[in-house]
Amino acid sequence: MIKLLSSSPVAQQSGLAVIRIIVGLLMVYHGWEVFDASKIKEYTEWDFFKKFASPAFVVYIGKSAELLAGILMAIGLFTRLASLVLIATMLYIAFYVGSGKIWYEDQHPFLFVLLGLVYFFSGSGKWSVDAWLQKKKNYKQIY
Repeated sequence: MIKLLSSSPVAQQSGLAVIRIIVGLLMVYHGWEVFDASKIKEYTEWDFFKKFASPAFVVYIGKSAELLAGILMAIGLFTRLASLVLIATMLYIAFYVGSGKIWYEDQHPFLFVLLGLVYFFSGSGKWSVDAWLQKKKNYKQIY
């Protein structure tokens, strides 16, 4: 009970790793629509995308960014770069595609922005390819 009321972390690295993996998988789920031509066509018919010379190209870029950032976040590879892609994509969705009402209507993409910021500042942490590569690099430097 005392630990629950304490300001000290509880399983911080494991908790951050689990959340990173879930965030990555959620982004993969959203980005997977890049393979659904009917869904892409549906997005291109939104008023926001009609103003572009190639609405499908813009939608494919966005969905591909979601997919790539999601895969990288889930496995913890280039996590800070992946988080920047996630942040940029979700900011674009929240403020340009959406109406920027982050307290209600566009809360979902903005929450991904905040989660991206967490991993930009904290790194991939435990159970990640980044950590494995760092450990391997440190091991080689010793020997």
